[in-house]
Amino acid sequence: MNGSAEHLNLCNSEGNLNSAPRVAFFPDSFYEVNGVAHTSRHFEAFAKRRNLPFLNVHAGPADSFAGNGNLQVMELRTSRAGVPLETDLTFDPLFLRHLAAVKLRLHEFRADLVHVTGPSHIGILGVLAARHAGLPLVASWHTNLHEYAARRMGKTFSLLPSGLLGGLASAAEQSSLRICVEFYKLAALTLAPNPELVNLLHARTGKPSFLMSRGVDTELFSPAKRDPAPHPLTIGYAGRFSPEKSVRVLRDVEQALLAAGVASFRILIVGDGAERDWLSRHLSHVEFAGVLKGEALARAFAGMDIFAFPSRTDTFGNVVQEAMASGVPSVVTSQGGPRYIVSEGITGLITESDADFAAAVARLATQPDLRNQMSLQCRESALARSWDRIFEDVYEAYRTV
Repeated sequence: MNGSAEHLNLCNSEGNLNSAPRVAFFPDSFYEVNGVAHTSRHFEAFAKRRNLPFLNVHAGPADSFAGNGNLQVMELRTSRAGVPLETDLTFDPLFLRHLAAVKLRLHEFRADLVHVTGPSHIGILGVLAARHAGLPLVASWHTNLHEYAARRMGKTFSLLPSGLLGGLASAAEQSSLRICVEFYKLAALTLAPNPELVNLLHARTGKPSFLMSRGVDTELFSPAKRDPAPHPLTIGYAGRFSPEKSVRVLRDVEQALLAAGVASFRILIVGDGAERDWLSRHLSHVEFAGVLKGEALARAFAGMDIFAFPSRTDTFGNVVQEAMASGVPSVVTSQGGPRYIVSEGITGLITESDADFAAAVARLATQPDLRNQMSLQCRESALARSWDRIFEDVYEAYRTV
């Protein structure tokens, strides 16, 4: 059994407190700059708008609790024993010290179900709390950790012979996938951001799986935020600078642009990460904007002419939707979630290889009429993707448990 749910009938704009389940939500990230945190903040905002009973349990700078009507927020501090996994992501092996406090909070909140977003320390805490309280568990998949493991293996042992390296990367990917699937088997219901992952989870766990896509704020991200002052052709990228994002392909993009005779251009990179030094050494037309949020990020997107997103591991690609809402056509790969966002030849281009990716960016760079046509289509497509529609479908899926 899988598929995407229809609209909620009982969760209208005023909220229907007699029928909506009391949800305890345990997101892996909340304040960070990543897709899970972005989605989680919008989910909390949705529950607040609809006046739905919603307990958000996530990591924060200090142990705290705040209750505002039906919305309750419990923040839990991570310990100094946390192991860094990424620029803004750690795993705290001592996080289960919060279990007693969380069990008490779940009891007082009278939760109907627990929703976790992955096998992190907060996700494991949510699973144990749900088991203790006898509550059904919902687990949503947001990150392809198995593919991350393969690419990290490739970077760490890059000096090994290609055959041996490929075997190690494949073994790391398959073993990581098996571990992730075992975690998701604990749930009565799984959610995933694209159809490929919905089918994978249903097949591997034997549990119902539904689509949990993502929306975009079309008021914040808009072509109207573009600076009218003249600037060179801008190729944009936004996200972490890490091996699994395949950001080194941007060097191929630069070389393809130069080979196509594009003399005046810049590659504007928004974000931060471990690959920054490599990018600064190998790109001559690069500008680093740093980590941007809110209006600053919206202006950066609106100032781009082409959005280049070479990642093959993203489960969805929030930044691709934000670029589209800003009227910017995207070039993406044929692997991962972004290919389900972009309409080939209409709102962007979908490519098979690194060489194809670089050539596609050069094609758009040299065809301004095509870019302008795609820009209009991008904006129209984004306007149809609301966060409310996404979360209404999630609440409908909750009803199956």
